Amino acid sequence: MSAEHDLQQIEQANATGRVPVVFIHGLWLLPSSWDRWARVFAEAGVVPVTPGWPDDPETVAEANANPEVFAHKTVGQVADYFAGLIDKLERKPAIVGHSFGGLLTQILAGRGLACASVAIDPAPIQGVLPLPFSSLRAAAPVLSNPANIHRAVPLTYDQFRFAFANAVSEEEARQLYETFAVPAPGAPLFQAAVANFNPWSETKVDSTGESRGPLLIISGEKDNTVPWKIANATYKIQNRNEHAVTEIVEMPGRGHSLTIDNGWREVCDTALAFIQRFV
Repeated sequence: MSAEHDLQQIEQANATGRVPVVFIHGLWLLPSSWDRWARVFAEAGVVPVTPGWPDDPETVAEANANPEVFAHKTVGQVADYFAGLIDKLERKPAIVGHSFGGLLTQILAGRGLACASVAIDPAPIQGVLPLPFSSLRAAAPVLSNPANIHRAVPLTYDQFRFAFANAVSEEEARQLYETFAVPAPGAPLFQAAVANFNPWSETKVDSTGESRGPLLIISGEKDNTVPWKIANATYKIQNRNEHAVTEIVEMPGRGHSLTIDNGWREVCDTALAFIQRFV
């Protein structure tokens, strides 16, 4: 996914004059994970923009053939990349992000760049203290080796099954793995792991600013990677904002794959309904 392709999407969004919605994927996925969401949002009259992280390949096959392109990406670097793209939009967008994309969404909203935002099973922002065992296990493929901070790390099927696809059938889990899973940079997980010991952590979010805008946090009830304890702790930090609406909703029976699995539409409609209240 070239920067050129991302800029093309920005130009197309500006040409419509309509409100854009920027979708930000998380680790182990590509922008194509939002394709079905983009169609639903477009039908609702907003303009979907699905940029990649810097250097994202076009396809899952390309990504798995060239994993090294994912290495060395940090939260701050990726946040600045998205901020640069959003600055080129003529209308302030809504932002929707999943997992580390949900963390990035909150960083960008904290910078006053979103008219409304939705963070789905968001990776923990600085200040989130709960650390459930399932989250540690989900992150273990990266955090178990300090050298991974400089690497791109793929998930095995079993690791993906635990971290993403624990709430769907074996058959669907395999299909999701083959369709969507790509390597991911190790650095963001290390940054999140030490955030509360680092006053200058790039996972820090301005949660109380006047320009943050309305925020919805969506949590999957059965998510092993970002369980309710983490999502709710994030909500409690964000809910201190006196200037804008902050809400949280739990999706029953859903795991971390909730944006891409068979129940994606319910999550998509929940996010869209929230954004439509403010756009």
